[in-house]
Amino acid sequence: MQDDDTTHGPLAGFTVGVTAARRAEELATLLKRRGAAVQHAPALRIVPLADDSELLDATKELIDHAPDVVVATTAIGFRGWVEAADGWGIGDALLERLRGVELLARGPKVKGSVRAAGLTEAWSPGSESLAEVLDRLLAEGVAGRRIAVQLHGEPLPGFIESLQAAGAEIVGVPVYRWMPPQDIAPLDRLLDATAARALDAITFTSAPAAASFLGRAEERGLLPEVLGALRDEVLAACVGPVTALPLQARAIPTVQPERFRLGPLVQLVCAQLPTRARVLPVAGHRVEIRGHAVLVDDELRAVPPAGMALLRTLARRPGWVVARADLLRALPGSGTDEHAVETAMARLRSALGAPKLIQTVVKRGYRLSLDPAGDTSGAL
Repeated sequence: MQDDDTTHGPLAGFTVGVTAARRAEELATLLKRRGAAVQHAPALRIVPLADDSELLDATKELIDHAPDVVVATTAIGFRGWVEAADGWGIGDALLERLRGVELLARGPKVKGSVRAAGLTEAWSPGSESLAEVLDRLLAEGVAGRRIAVQLHGEPLPGFIESLQAAGAEIVGVPVYRWMPPQDIAPLDRLLDATAARALDAITFTSAPAAASFLGRAEERGLLPEVLGALRDEVLAACVGPVTALPLQARAIPTVQPERFRLGPLVQLVCAQLPTRARVLPVAGHRVEIRGHAVLVDDELRAVPPAGMALLRTLARRPGWVVARADLLRALPGSGTDEHAVETAMARLRSALGAPKLIQTVVKRGYRLSLDPAGDTSGAL
């Protein structure tokens, strides 16, 4: 997915954070192909199935005491469950037990894993909606029935509670568990970048990762800054509505694709971020201000952080003179020497490749040379 200028992609000039533990490399590659700079920090790690005693205990319990219904919720989780049972020497017993129960698969991918195991699902929704599975179970009647639900590290909001309220006995099958990352430093760096608004978007592919991200921010005393950034400047892009719940609970606006897949998630980010850029007609040029770069007449120009801070400050009041003192306050780690503004401004002009974009107003400050009747659309 490229824009008209094939020298850069739709995400050129933007920085995107990736919090995924699983399939992170795939997601990062998709984003980089579209021009994004990517900062990866797994917010969680996954406990290997074969090492998980809780799964072993739950599997033995189901083999010994047959449930009435088994709900398979993820393809990788179901496949891993069967493989783990094989490793424990109880794979055949598990499959035999599953053949004798009502097996519901949430969507086509899960159905594929069920059939790959030599089983046949009793029913599967076409939409991959857990809500449809719930509606079917409640319509059948679940009072007094024992229902095993494959958990996949994420909360299943309302699903288990609704079944229990209707009289079902629920047996959770924890096919894998989320734990804090072994190396917390990358996550801390991602949180620092978020708080500093040095990111343009963060992608979330699981609810536990979103919850862990916010939890770590709270532990470090950064939660107010992180929440402020996510509510204002940093786009929170989630793979689906369940993933978005921990963020929405903190009043963070989120976006999700219609299809809950990595490809549509990347396409959504490609559609959203360019619309958040500031576009201005300046000194006869089209200037589009992105996260860490500027498009000048569709030519991508990398700009250092100090220069971007100055440019954003000027663009908040395009055409108006901004005093050196105000620009000094905008510089990262600003001191008291206004000469720092002159140095950063010289580098900014050089980076933009069009010195006349910014006009020096003697003894007053600087201004963007906004064209008459200039369009000041966009946000900063």
